[in-house]
Amino acid sequence: MTPALARVPAPVLFVLGGLSMYIGAALAVGLFGRLEPAAVAVLRLVGAAVVLLAWRRPPGAAWRGGRLVRATAFGLATGLMNLAFYEAIARLPLGTAVAVEFCGPVAVAAVASRRPRDVAAVCLAASGVLLIADVRWSTTPSGFLWALGAAAMWAVYIVLGARVATVGNGVDDMAVGFAAAGVLLLPVLAVGASPSALGEPTVLVLGLGVGVLSSVVPYVLDQVVLRRVGLARFAVLLALLPATATLVGLIGLAQVPGVAEGLGIAAVVAAVALRSRDGDPSQSVPGSATTDRHTRPGDVP
Repeated sequence: MTPALARVPAPVLFVLGGLSMYIGAALAVGLFGRLEPAAVAVLRLVGAAVVLLAWRRPPGAAWRGGRLVRATAFGLATGLMNLAFYEAIARLPLGTAVAVEFCGPVAVAAVASRRPRDVAAVCLAASGVLLIADVRWSTTPSGFLWALGAAAMWAVYIVLGARVATVGNGVDDMAVGFAAAGVLLLPVLAVGASPSALGEPTVLVLGLGVGVLSSVVPYVLDQVVLRRVGLARFAVLLALLPATATLVGLIGLAQVPGVAEGLGIAAVVAAVALRSRDGDPSQSVPGSATTDRHTRPGDVP
C-alpha cells in the first residue's frame, strides 16, 4: 500500500470509490440503448480486465495453481454480481434493487460479527440502507430474483475478495480473475450485443470508461481497505454507497433527500462511527489463517 493511501481513512476511500462507481453507472445508462444489460456488465468486466492487465502485468505465478482458481472464482463472482444487478435495475426501481442487494453485505457482517457493538453497527447500517432505498415491494418476480442473485454474489464477492486481498497479490490476482471471468462470460456478450454495436468506437470507449470507473477504481480501493480492516467492518462500510448516491443526487441532480432518507444517512454514518477503529488486531478471513493487516505492504498498491 502506498504511504498516501495508508493515511486516508477507510470511510473516505469508500466515498471516493462510490463517487467513481456512480459516475461509471451514468456512463452505463448510455449503453443500455445499444446493448442488453447483461452485455453491458460483461463489457464492463472486460474493460476493467484490459486496463488492469496493462497496468499490473501479473507474473506467471498468478496464472497457475490455486492462485488462478481463487482469482477466477473472485472474477466470476464480481461479473455475475454486476450482471444480476444490471438485470435487476432494468426491471425494478433502483431503490428497491439496492435495498434487496444490500441483504448480501449485511448478512456477511452479521455472520462475521462477534461483539455487541458489531451487531449494533450492522443493525444501524441495515436500517439506514432500507430508509435510503425507499423500498417499493410491488415488483416483478423476475426483477426480485435478479436482485436476490446480486445480493448473493455480493456476499461471495466480499468473502472471496478478502481471501484474494490476503493471499498473494490482491490487485494482480484481480487482474487475472477479471480476465479469466471475462473470457468465460464472452458468450453473454455475444448474445446481448450485435457485432455492429460492438464495432462502434463510442460503445467501446464507453465500455472501457465504465470498466475503469465502476470496477477498477472502486475494486482496487476495496482491496486496499480489505487489507486494513476486518470482514465485518468492511461489509458495514459498504453501506456508505447508498449514502454517497444520495449525496451525488443532491449535488448533481438537485434531488433533495426526504426525512426518511436523511434518517437513513444518519443511521449509516452512526454505524460507520461505531466501527471506526482501523485494523482490528485479530480478525480473520473465513477459511484462512488470521492475518496481520499491517504487514506485507507491497501486496496491494
